Parts: sequence; C-alpha cells; structure tokens
Amino acid sequence: MLDELHVRNFALIDAAHLDIEKGFTVLSGETGAGKSILIGSLVFLLGGKASVDQIRAGCHEADVTGSFRSSSKEAAAWLEEHGIQTDDGEILLRRVLKDSGKSSSWINGTPVTKADLAAFASYLVDLHGQHEQQSLVKVAEHRRYLDLYAGIVDEVSAFSVLYRNLVDKRQELEAFSSNEYERQTKIDMLSFAVGEIDEARLKDGEDEELEAEENRLSSFEKLYSDIETVKSLFDGGDGDGSSGISSLLRKLNSTVSHAASYDGQLSALSNRIQTAFYELDDIEGEFERYSSSLVFDPARLQEVQDRQDLIYKLKKKYVGAQASVKDVLDYAENARNELEKLSNMTADKSALESEIAQLEKEVYLAAKKISGKRKVAAEQMSKAVEEVLFKLGMKGARFCVSMNVKDGNDVVQKCGPYGMDDIEFLIAANAGNPLMPLGRVASGGELSRVMLALKTILSDADTTETLVFDEVDTGIGGEVAVAVGEHLKLLSAKKQVLCITHLASIAVYADNQIKIQKGASGTGTSTSVFRIDGDNRIKEIARMLSGDSDSQESLEHAAAMLHKFGGM
Repeated sequence: MLDELHVRNFALIDAAHLDIEKGFTVLSGETGAGKSILIGSLVFLLGGKASVDQIRAGCHEADVTGSFRSSSKEAAAWLEEHGIQTDDGEILLRRVLKDSGKSSSWINGTPVTKADLAAFASYLVDLHGQHEQQSLVKVAEHRRYLDLYAGIVDEVSAFSVLYRNLVDKRQELEAFSSNEYERQTKIDMLSFAVGEIDEARLKDGEDEELEAEENRLSSFEKLYSDIETVKSLFDGGDGDGSSGISSLLRKLNSTVSHAASYDGQLSALSNRIQTAFYELDDIEGEFERYSSSLVFDPARLQEVQDRQDLIYKLKKKYVGAQASVKDVLDYAENARNELEKLSNMTADKSALESEIAQLEKEVYLAAKKISGKRKVAAEQMSKAVEEVLFKLGMKGARFCVSMNVKDGNDVVQKCGPYGMDDIEFLIAANAGNPLMPLGRVASGGELSRVMLALKTILSDADTTETLVFDEVDTGIGGEVAVAVGEHLKLLSAKKQVLCITHLASIAVYADNQIKIQKGASGTGTSTSVFRIDGDNRIKEIARMLSGDSDSQESLEHAAAMLHKFGGM
C-alpha cells in the first residue's frame, strides 16, 4: 500500500507531499490543473520513461519518493534475492532525474537499475490507464488474463520452459540434417589424411636422423678425405709410423717414464702423459673402425632423399613446411579423435530423435492439461465478467472467453510457447447482438468497464495491493458513472484504490479526496496538491457537478450526494 508520495520539481509541481490513506481515494481538479502530472510522477517513480522535459523549468533535477507497506510474498522474495533489507514490509522507493538526462533509482537506499525498479514496483502498484485499456484489444494479452484468473501462471511458465527445450532440440536436429553433407565431406578428408600419414609410418625425430644421414652420404668424398688425413697424422703417412702422432706420443711416454724413475717429482707428469697416450691410442682405434665402415652407397642416398621428400610433402600439406614429424603425428592423432566424434554423431542423432519424440509427448500432455484448466476457468470467467458488467450498467452485455485448440491431432499436436489454445475475448455490448472480438465492437467507455470488471474478478488472484485508475471514466456518465463509483468503492475493500476522475458521481464514493490545482506565483505557474475534506470537499464536488462551487443549490446537491453515497 502507498502511504506517502513526495514530489519535487516534477513538471509543474514545485513540491508536493501526500499522505495517502487506505480504501478509495480520488484525485480531482479542473481540466489542465495537472492531474495527469501527478500520475506521471508516480509512473516515473515506478520505473516509467524518464525525459528531461519532466523537470520543472529552471531546475536541475526532479525527485520523486514513495513510501509503501507491502505484505506481498513475491515482493519480499525479490528483495531477498537482490540482497535488499526491509523492516516489516516497509519499502522506500526513490528516483531522481537530472537535466543531463541521467536518472538514478533506489530501493530502501540501495541503488538499482531502472529495469530492476520497474520489475519490483510491479509487485506494489498496478496502474491502469489508457495504455492498458488499449492492451485489451490485443488478443495476445487475453491469454495472460485467463491464466491469471485460472491460477496457472506458474504452470504455464514451466510449460514455456519445456516447450523452449523442445524447440532447441528440434533446431539441433535440423542442424544435423543441414550439415550432413559437410559432415560427410569432413569425414572423407580426415580419413584420407589419417590413412596417408599412417601409410608413411613416420617416427618421431625421423626427419632429424634423415637429415644427418643425407648430409653424410652426399659429402662422402670430402668426409673420406678428411678421415684419411686424420689416419696419416696418427701413423705418419709413410707407412713406418716414425713421424706420426702415435709414434711421437709413444716415444714421449717412454722417455718421461724413464726420467721419472730417477726423480719421483716427474711421476705425476708421467702419469698424465701415459693417460693421454692411452686416450689418443683409443681414438686412433675408433677412427680405424670408422674408416673401415665408411662405404659410399648411392642407392641408400637416393632412398634417404626420397623419404625426405615424402616427409616434406606431408608437413607442407597438413601442418606447414617448417613443422616437425611430431607435428604431423599430432595432427593425425587429432584427426582420429575428430573422426570418432563425427562417426558418433549418427548415434547422437538417433538419441536426439528419441529425446525429441519423448519431449513432444510431454509437451502435448502438459498443454492438454493446461487447456483443460483453461476451459473450466474460461466458463467461470465469462460469467464473472458478465455479472460485473451488469452492475456497471451494461445489463444486456454478453462476454465470452473464446478458446480454440490449435490445428493438430492426438499424434501430432501443434503448440505454441503457452500451450495449444488460441484465446480471445468476445463481447456483445447490447442484447441481441452477436458476440464479436472485443477490439472491433467495444467503445472507449465499454473498454473501461471491461477492464474494471477484469481488475475486479482478478483482485483475489493478483497480490498487488494498490490499484491506480487513470481515465476510467472515459466515455461514461449518469447511472453508469454511479455504478462505476460504487464498484470502485467495493473493490477498495480488498485493495487500495486511487482514481483520477472528473465525475462527481464517482468522486462521492471515495473515502478520501485529493485536489490538484494550478496557479500562478512570482516564480511562474505551479501545480499544488492537497487533501480536502469537510466544506472544501463539498465545494469541490459542487464544482464537479455544475462548474459552480459557490451556488447554494450546487453545494446542497453535493452535500446530499456525499452523505448518500458514504463520502462523508
């Protein structure tokens, strides 16, 4: 429930503070006084559109604050989910708009986005104006009203999730089919690559080994010449070994060893020379063995070069010319893994088809269950709306919630995201007229009363505690206006009802009345907002009745109406 509303620098309102009571409150004032401005400030506070035009001329910001009390479980759950504290259901909303165009919003002092503010405020206030009245002509909205009346909003939401899952799975299956050619092409390409690489029987590091062997075989003559030179240096090159390294080192070893027998200080040097002699002797032997194995093999050279060409082509084809054999082997392994996945897709497709078949059954059964509940609710809702319309002066009117099942059968049922039903409100505003779509035959006044009837029958299902009606009296007067006022009064027994009206026959039913008045001052034109009672209220009702708030006849008529209909 809305307890207080503070408005500062909003449009023509300089500053306004309203204490709003429970029950039925009307807001009245002369045409152009700013009644819509006050509702506009409330719409702004609840997360509506913000425009710098809403800031009072000469000011830098507009500021609207509202104090609420709520017992709504949905509102409490929203606050808890967003980590916002509340004290016994007391809630403070505030929104500020600066002349830069930027707006800021708070819930209980916690900054929130405009979207969050609007989402939360929907649990506190239901504002009905011309925009919502026009929504009645939109057939898509009719299903929402019926589901709310039937109490199946959560069930339909769960169905929408199930249906969305089915749609996603169908799209996934469609992707399987549309990509089948691409999948098969990739399988062929990867299979060929794996086969070609496997056939080559590559070994990790083989390219480096082949490079070394090719270098040795292609340089045989130079290598052979160098080895022969090394051998001649060891043995002297003349066949007797008298001047070779080995002969000289042998003679050096013998001489130093003999000298060491005379002086022990030379023993260490003798040992080092002896070690060098044995090491060099072993090296000479290795060169001899290497020389004997050194054979020029042109066939092997060609074989190595052919192998190198094959490896180069595989590298260039699959991983790049500068890559290694290991890179080629890794490519083949990855290709094998991808092939396995692609091959398994056939099995996945079959599993997906089975899953879709099961989901289709679940969707159909859930939609059928929802449809059954809607059918029962549609009959009850039609009668309930007709009863309210009768009280609102549409005594011969017939109202029907029409339901048609979408095309399909028990095997293949066509459903939408909200079920299998097409729902539309039909009305015959006058006795004897055929039922026709609501948007085609209802006048503005009739639409207002249909909306009021819907708000009435949904009041128990809707946990929103404050209802605001703007322009509910459009196109009505006389007895109909009296009926509307009486009905708003009855509705206020369950909800806090705020209503802008220019009809005295509605205003006299209100528990509270607030007057909006425009006037001029030294700083310009401004709108003031204040509560009226007693004689001031009688004068305002008299003005609404005849435009004359001073004549004795108008004042007496106004006082009589207020006493008769409970406004005083």
